[in-house]
Amino acid sequence: MTQGASSSPGRRSVLGAAVLGTAAIGVGAGAGTAQASPAGERHGGHRPSYRDLPVPTVIAHRGASGYRPEHTLGAYQLALDMGAHVIEQDLVPTKDGHLVCRHENDITGTTDVADHPEFASRKATKTVDGVSITGWFTEDFTLAELKTLRAKERIPGTRQENTLYDGRWAVPTFEEVLRWAEKEGRRRGAPVWLHAETKHPTYFRGLGLGLEERLARLLRRYGRHRANSPQFLQSFEPTSMERMAGLVDTPRVVLLWTPDDRPWDFRESGDPRTVADLVKPDGLKWIASFAQGIGPLLDLIIPKDATGRLTEPTTLVRDAHAKGLILHPYTLRNENSFLPADFRRGTDPNAYGDAFGALEVYFKTGIDGIFTDNPDTGLLAAADFRG
Repeated sequence: MTQGASSSPGRRSVLGAAVLGTAAIGVGAGAGTAQASPAGERHGGHRPSYRDLPVPTVIAHRGASGYRPEHTLGAYQLALDMGAHVIEQDLVPTKDGHLVCRHENDITGTTDVADHPEFASRKATKTVDGVSITGWFTEDFTLAELKTLRAKERIPGTRQENTLYDGRWAVPTFEEVLRWAEKEGRRRGAPVWLHAETKHPTYFRGLGLGLEERLARLLRRYGRHRANSPQFLQSFEPTSMERMAGLVDTPRVVLLWTPDDRPWDFRESGDPRTVADLVKPDGLKWIASFAQGIGPLLDLIIPKDATGRLTEPTTLVRDAHAKGLILHPYTLRNENSFLPADFRRGTDPNAYGDAFGALEVYFKTGIDGIFTDNPDTGLLAAADFRG
């Protein structure tokens, strides 16, 4: 990727068209008030189900992260204003056990922590899920300390325009997001759907910072612990979703990476299965015993050849649906560098390619939804697909 991608008319026109054009789409928004009735009941008595969401469902990946620094209230708000059906949060803990929204516990690239001399001594090298990482980590900060930092764009070379918003927002707690969802839900008269991921749950359990119980307590406090709550849970570690199934009834999704990957909880427990095993009918049957869906890498839906071009779809959509599972694959982004080679346009890796064409191909496979950094693009493509 090259530093300093130039602004393109397509980026602005797509954004503007979606903001104007998605108001009539069934937009997700809202939750219940803490210690009060369940999420959705105060909005006319109807309690939502994930089966009621529009198909294809457009899930704002870390918020509208194509336009704002990811996992900030600004990114979440823009995604909701664009009309995203569901908004994603990744959850990691602080030293004192608060769940905060960061893609990783390593906050070196997503905050200004390196500019804080008072935290210079916190820089450390750790092994997280078998990978050695040097940086600053949420589990070494109290929430009060973390709140002195400001969020910034994670990939400034690709999304230079997003750096305009560096420093504008703090790192949000998941409870702050739940309160925001309540407020927006009351204002809009419809529930705000969230999609929360437990990050590195085995690693954090080993530190005495287990995620699942903390998450379950928050979900119960805000009425999002029921099977028909406007909330998804997700994890790359299947046993994390198994554990959540024993704590709450909230719909659960197992995330799946490359075929040769062994989820980290499997490695720790000695389970020999890989993702290739889990996407077979027997693996999907096992997942369906404690989850309602899967979130596969898009390459598991349609593999790419050696040149990066799409080949023929696999049978995963059909096989998962046969087990009663929905599919929320990840991640569609507008930039050439993230698109299949078939849909790249021009030579600038940071310029927009034919994201609409790529979305149409993926939608035709029968997927139930898709994670995207550009929810406005996803919504327009979904509306085109539905005709």
